[in-house]
Amino acid sequence: MRCPFCGSEDTQVKDSRPTEENAAIRRRRVCPVCGGRFTTFERVQLRELTVTKRSGRKVPFDRNKLLSSVMVALRKRPVEPERVERMVSGIVRQLESTGESDISSSTIGAFVIEALKGLDAVAYVRFASVYRDFREAADFHEVLSEIARDAPEVSGAAVAHAGADGAPEPKKH
Repeated sequence: MRCPFCGSEDTQVKDSRPTEENAAIRRRRVCPVCGGRFTTFERVQLRELTVTKRSGRKVPFDRNKLLSSVMVALRKRPVEPERVERMVSGIVRQLESTGESDISSSTIGAFVIEALKGLDAVAYVRFASVYRDFREAADFHEVLSEIARDAPEVSGAAVAHAGADGAPEPKKH
């Protein structure tokens, strides 16, 4: 493994342990040339995946890019990093198990949006606004209506706190 600090190809593993319910190996490494320490993760990859973008351009699948997109949607949301990692690992397994090595970006987006729907409603709306290319406020209204239909207990609580016109009642101090 190449050292990210000095570029030396002679690094040593100091510690290895399983992570993510034994789905990956975490390795602590040290570079004998510069003394730099860093961590690597080793995961099973069933097949090389290629992503076909909307433009038709093909790029190699990048798990880290998927993770960062999900993290943008989840920014400032109370979701544990372990749950996010499990979700991303599950999406990658779904992609690998399709049997196809060429996956469209819309297929990846569909898997992400479905996973976010069960993880965090706000992140779901954020991701949907980009994935579905929202152009106006009515697009948000449509997605929020979907959430209300799928989670009646949430919409029931919102209705209970709403005034006669459907708007939330102001807080009384």
